[in-house]
Amino acid sequence: MTADLRRHLLDSRISGEVDTSRESNLRNIDRMLAGAEGAWFGLTHSRDWSAAEVLQVMVEQVGIRADPAYRSGTDTIDPDLTIAALVRWRERLELAVRRRERVLIATGHPSGLFQLHLDVAAALEQAGCEVLRPDVHDWLWPWDVDNDWTRRRPRHLRCLGGVHVLAAGGDVHHTHAPEPGRVLLEACSPDLVIADHGFAGAALTAGHEVLALADCNDPALFVAQAEGRPVVTVPLDDNVRPHLYAPLSDFLLAGLLGTSQQG
Repeated sequence: MTADLRRHLLDSRISGEVDTSRESNLRNIDRMLAGAEGAWFGLTHSRDWSAAEVLQVMVEQVGIRADPAYRSGTDTIDPDLTIAALVRWRERLELAVRRRERVLIATGHPSGLFQLHLDVAAALEQAGCEVLRPDVHDWLWPWDVDNDWTRRRPRHLRCLGGVHVLAAGGDVHHTHAPEPGRVLLEACSPDLVIADHGFAGAALTAGHEVLALADCNDPALFVAQAEGRPVVTVPLDDNVRPHLYAPLSDFLLAGLLGTSQQG
């Protein structure tokens, strides 16, 4: 099964030679260290980091190219690092089932990652966990731009099949911001958070254990992991076509119901 998954990661470009460019990877390291809005996902860190140190973290945890002189072109994610993190996810999900934990699930990349999160939510519920759906329907988040369109469509949180997303009007939205995650966590007390981007950053900042996903141009969660924070971050391209993540779901969730029956 692992060999098949590895081939799929490479064929789908979820890992291996990915679409995320070296320029994007280096630019986002610089943006994060400069304190750019959204780049830290709401996290604070225990010490100052240099660009060279963050690059080394990304080499070790993600598998981007190690040569600091390599500045442009394609970059890489090591499929073996992806699989190793998925194994740790699977072990933690099995523990959550044995403990019948309360789990909060959210994504800031609904166009790519929503289906994977939805698969996890459904499997956890079937196995006996409580997938949290806190009542946050009154929360409205104004846009940065004030006009008639934005006033009629304030941003808010929606829960779809146990997976929380940022929405506005009839649309779901991409976000790296931590604010929606903070709102969710003020309304519930999960044992485990499964999330990405600002939702994951908000959960870590609040002291929760997190299973996260991140692309090679989003270093914040990998830096948090390097600092010893309670997060397992899977390195992967976070915006391939949603059906391509199905083998990852299968790998994560195989045997989860059996874990429930054993518990």
